[in-house]
Amino acid sequence: MLHPLPYPSTEAELRLRKIAERKPGADPAVSRQVEEILDRVRRHGDTALLEYTRSFDAPGITSENLTVGEHELAEAYDKVDGDFREILRNAVANIESFHKHQVRSSYFSTNPDGTFLGQIVRPVASAGLYIPGGKGGETPLVSSVLMNGIPARIAGVPDLAMVTPPRRDGSINPYLLVAAQEVGISRIHKIGSAWAIAALAFGTERVRRVDMIVGPGNVYVALAKKMVSGEVGIDLLAGPSEILVIADEKADAACIAADLLSQAEHDSMASAVCVTTDESVATKTCQCLLEQIKRLPRQKTAWESLESFGAVFVVAEMEEALELANRIAPEHLELQVRDPWSLVGKIENAGAVFLGDWTPEALGDYFAGPNHVLPTSGTARFASALGVDNFLKRTSIVAYSKTAMERDARAVMRMAELEGLEAHAASVRLRLTRNEI
Repeated sequence: MLHPLPYPSTEAELRLRKIAERKPGADPAVSRQVEEILDRVRRHGDTALLEYTRSFDAPGITSENLTVGEHELAEAYDKVDGDFREILRNAVANIESFHKHQVRSSYFSTNPDGTFLGQIVRPVASAGLYIPGGKGGETPLVSSVLMNGIPARIAGVPDLAMVTPPRRDGSINPYLLVAAQEVGISRIHKIGSAWAIAALAFGTERVRRVDMIVGPGNVYVALAKKMVSGEVGIDLLAGPSEILVIADEKADAACIAADLLSQAEHDSMASAVCVTTDESVATKTCQCLLEQIKRLPRQKTAWESLESFGAVFVVAEMEEALELANRIAPEHLELQVRDPWSLVGKIENAGAVFLGDWTPEALGDYFAGPNHVLPTSGTARFASALGVDNFLKRTSIVAYSKTAMERDARAVMRMAELEGLEAHAASVRLRLTRNEI
């Protein structure tokens, strides 16, 4: 959509509806394939993993090198440059610093009435990180390792596993291996797609099962995660990438266009939207999109995204822009306006908010510190970014004295009887009639 749309208008509403309904449904045939993969791995373990991996990724892989060895981990550091190692460690420090504020503590309360209440907070015993291969392993998604692994480590998860499809020669990109070691991942398995999710969920001879699975992936990975949810915990069922830019008359159209394309290049189903109060900014943004897209290696993908799910809306006032943003509930929201801080409190639905001209969304993807695993497809109305909480479980502790139990007994019995649960009431009544507690 490379011309401005006035909002409200019929055309604008149709475009908004298309963006809102941008939830790729799984082909029934794909669902059946994923179900079959999960079942085969559950029943045949490593044999199934090897069959799938040899067919789709590395023909010569063996059961012995299904897991990355110590020598591969050590050699990886010699294969990456020093500049990358320094950048990586700075990114790790930023992400750690941000996520440490999310750590929860156990707490207890002892009251004079004889009640003891509290909550024990513990990490899950194990977590699995899915990291996509990226063009046969040649475009390593290092940021995904950091964003998924660091919150788990800060939560205190003792066993961190990573799964990623091997390159054709059976190796893993050394940049991924270095990132995994810097994050503190315990084991790395050379498996991908739905069979990797199955191995993490059910366990095989060489892959220990985990309690929590996180990480991005294609439709096969997303469906597999959805199907094993309940058997294990999962993070978000993320959809295609999204960005919404709110701009006023002082915004730089070239920057807006560049930021829109930063998401459009991800996926043909990605959504890139600008909402502006200035018609000239809208027109210039469309012109800049046409100019900049010509220079993109992923030009075809970006074009498909913009044509299907892109839009530049022109509104009469900023309140309408905010209303649209909260309605769309985007994954990424940029405020390219004169005073972005004045709008922050009015944003109700967004995965992450980026303030001002000097804060492109790409900073959040890689380096700033907040997590880039964010709710998509409007789920920011009720969901949040991946964080330390995803790897924690909370156990309530309750202890009553005789006096406190007798005080509350009538209330408990009345409520249990109202619900028709006589055994609940009887378990309290019995204690009232005993001579000793």
